[in-house]
Order: sequence, then structure tokens, then C-alpha cells
Amino acid sequence: MEKVQSPKLYWTNCLWLMGLLALTWGLGYVNFGVFNLVIALTIAFTKMILIALFFMHIKGSSRLLHLAAVTGLLWLFLMLLLTLSDYYSRGWVSMPK
Repeated sequence: MEKVQSPKLYWTNCLWLMGLLALTWGLGYVNFGVFNLVIALTIAFTKMILIALFFMHIKGSSRLLHLAAVTGLLWLFLMLLLTLSDYYSRGWVSMPK
């Protein structure tokens, strides 16, 4: 049977998500140069973890659900790695004019 969490936990999580949203919005107006992407992905990853753990009930669930969540994260990282490797390697080949 599923463990019922208190509403206080959900409201705390909601406040953290709203704070991270405000941080994302505020940092959108600041130029960090090459670190813009790193900062944005770090905040997005933190929000994703909070949503997955509490709203998707991964925290306190079975090992099979943990395995499915970790597999999804590994797939996401693989897709990001392949996308970023394509982006960074575009300057290696000279294009004919």
C-alpha cells in the first residue's frame, strides 16, 4: 500500500519549485556568457528531481519504479550527450563554399 504524505510536504515542495522558477526567470536577464546553458540546465535538473521524487511518488516506491526512473534518466543523459557532441563537433569539418 502506498504511503500517504502530508500536505505540508507538498506545499514545501511547491514553494521550492516556485523559488526555482523565480530564479530561472531572474537569471534569464543576466548574461553569464558560456555558463548560461550550464546554469539553466542545473536549475531544470533540480526542478525535475523535485517533481519526480514527490509528485510522481518515486520517493518511497518500489525498486522496480526506481529502476525505471534511473533508466529514463540515463536515456535522457545519452540523448543530451549525443546532441551536445553534434553541436560541438560542427566546426571540425570545413564546409565547401
